[in-house]
Amino acid sequence: MDWSPIILTFKLALVTTIILFFIAIPLANWLANTRSKFKPVIETIVSLPLVLPPTVLGFYFLIAFSPGNAFGSWIDETFGFQLVFSFTGLVIASMIYSLPFMVHPIQSGLSSIPTSIKEASYLMGKSKFQTLTQVSLPNSKASILTALVLSFAHTIGEFGVVLMIGGNIPDKTRVASIAIYDEVEALNYTQANQYAIILLLFTFLILFWVYFINGGFLKNFWK
Repeated sequence: MDWSPIILTFKLALVTTIILFFIAIPLANWLANTRSKFKPVIETIVSLPLVLPPTVLGFYFLIAFSPGNAFGSWIDETFGFQLVFSFTGLVIASMIYSLPFMVHPIQSGLSSIPTSIKEASYLMGKSKFQTLTQVSLPNSKASILTALVLSFAHTIGEFGVVLMIGGNIPDKTRVASIAIYDEVEALNYTQANQYAIILLLFTFLILFWVYFINGGFLKNFWK
């Protein structure tokens, strides 16, 4: 069995989740506290990956990242690499595609914190940043854990986006979902099943772990 698609999949999911976490924190905090008239617009943009077909997003990523367009050309000339058919391109596309899975749980957790707690923090002389890092985030641990795991698991299961932007390059962009598709096309169901069962078991275990840690499993089990 070729383990490189599995290893590359977990690497992509890990890198995407880590970077996305630091992007999502300020965005989720702003959405949870702002009264700006632009909030519905930003929430709509963040939520688009939930409803758009992955191939639609992948197509526009492919167009945007192509060296023939302004953005792709600027990246190529400035940094000396292409985003199309590269691991870096996969990471950027995966971050956008998994953005709502990171932002929404954290936003929900921050929104549930009583205003009185934050006001008490301000009265004690803490800044907004200190209140976020020392009060709001510690009180949203369950939501943050859910966001991290959902983003990681969602990235593992990507197919349309990674196929459009990354193609099928062994050891570079050929993730497990692409490998499964290849093996099924070749009627090699045994190999496809090996990849699929690994992803299935791993995803089940991490989701079970989240529900177990958050208490939902135990509470529902004893009802």
